Amino acid sequence: MDEFRVSEVMVPLSEYATVPQGSTLYQAVLALEAAQEKFEDKHTRYRHRAILVLNKSGSVLGKISQMDVLRSLEPEDEDTDQIDELKQFGFSSAFVQSVRKQRRLRSSPLTELCRKAAKIKVEEVMQTPSEGEYIDEDASLDLAILQLTMGQHLALLVTRGKEIVGILRLTDAFAAVFHTMKECDLAIGQGAS
Repeated sequence: MDEFRVSEVMVPLSEYATVPQGSTLYQAVLALEAAQEKFEDKHTRYRHRAILVLNKSGSVLGKISQMDVLRSLEPEDEDTDQIDELKQFGFSSAFVQSVRKQRRLRSSPLTELCRKAAKIKVEEVMQTPSEGEYIDEDASLDLAILQLTMGQHLALLVTRGKEIVGILRLTDAFAAVFHTMKECDLAIGQGAS
């Protein structure tokens, strides 16, 4: 696999879902939907699962995953903190989960939660990439796979110098591994005849 370079497998930043800093979560979800539609028309690869937030100069500030969007539906208030504190008093995880579930069932309907979440600014829910979430475009796919697995990342931001030029998703690395396995299987099968 060391013949593969990250740049050969990554999704270029120009093809990825992005929104400018200051956008709402609703605008980010619309950008994701639009990027998925364009990407599917052009490729037969896996769909995007995140949105990148860009500053005014076009540099990546952070990333919003599907999980971040779902977490934004959870109301943040004192009750949430108090429920989390129950663990400190020896209550089981199952009990704490039950309390959260009961609270959720008494809260607003999903449509109301979505309406509120749609207005949230992307900076409030985005994750800022850690040092281990960057990889150079000329790095080998072997190194990228190691970085993905060791850091348990779903994607890495691909750099050229200090500029982010793309994103290497776990699904893209997996697809390269899968195709390499198939090629190896064909070579083994042909050698056995």
